[in-house]
Amino acid sequence: MKNTCSLISGMLLLIAVTASAQSEFHLIKKSVVGGEGGWDYLSVDEQNKKIYVSHSTQVEVLNADSHEKIGTVSNLQGVHGVLSVPKSGRGITTNGRSNSATIFDLNTLKPIVELPTGKNPDALLYDNFSDRVFIFNHSDVTVTVVDIAAGKVTGTVDVGGTALEAGASDEHGTIFVNLEDSHEIVSFDAKTLAVKSKWKIAPGEEPTGLAIDRKNHRLFAVCHNGLMMVIDSEKGNVVAQVPIGKRVDGVVFDQELKMAISSNGEGTLTVVKEVSPNEFKVVETVKTEVGARTIALDPKTHHVFVSTAQYGETPPATAAVPNPRPKVVPGTFMVLEYGMK
Repeated sequence: MKNTCSLISGMLLLIAVTASAQSEFHLIKKSVVGGEGGWDYLSVDEQNKKIYVSHSTQVEVLNADSHEKIGTVSNLQGVHGVLSVPKSGRGITTNGRSNSATIFDLNTLKPIVELPTGKNPDALLYDNFSDRVFIFNHSDVTVTVVDIAAGKVTGTVDVGGTALEAGASDEHGTIFVNLEDSHEIVSFDAKTLAVKSKWKIAPGEEPTGLAIDRKNHRLFAVCHNGLMMVIDSEKGNVVAQVPIGKRVDGVVFDQELKMAISSNGEGTLTVVKEVSPNEFKVVETVKTEVGARTIALDPKTHHVFVSTAQYGETPPATAAVPNPRPKVVPGTFMVLEYGMK
């Protein structure tokens, strides 16, 4: 009887492992938030179970489990990025049209202070090692350094090049950020702010999103020419290149699942498995919605979130606007959550 039970237990374990290995990402929840205007980055506060979603002139704050709307951070001029720093009780946004960052209270969602930044502040990150927020100013290629607890700017980094995009931290004193137009990754010291290195990532072109595997020292730069470039974060050499979807903007890395996931504006997620530190392969392409180009990860649930809206007709091209974008249908702004089966 004992041997039979052991055999059954072993078979059940094998089935469970096999099922896990064959698991696929699927849509868990789709929630219409409504409202009008464009969108950019979103982030997850796993500690307080909240999702922060940039949306035109405000940030939508949702319950991470139910997607129920908790409130908004309002009166923002072209908000791009948003994140929370729970230990300070504060969050921060980047406001592209006003060249500023707004620090707000996580409980009341009320603004505390608005700080000046460089031109067109876009992506941002919090670095636990230095206890600083780094704001990446897209148009003047500078980084604004913020002490969020003190509510003040403490420095600026001029990284050179053109078109600054998203960054990542190794949490050991180095910040990395993509230079879109020069197809490079630049790194600088999180405390002294001195520039350390600048690496070409050919054949990757126009890198936007950036994620990191801190354990194995690998950077994942997603590029507009349909490639995810894997870079050694210590040496700067290209380790691998993997095909991804079109119109990419964001990427996350799940350290436990060993997966890098890119969000592609064409309406897909590309799921890349880290087989080993030197081997990476696409294991799945997940259908999302057109325009869902940025992404946020909840490391506790291993779920990812994207935001987009429905599109209407595209206006005719004019001399002033030779490449018009399709109109966004009012009231259709949404957040979609994906996870493993």
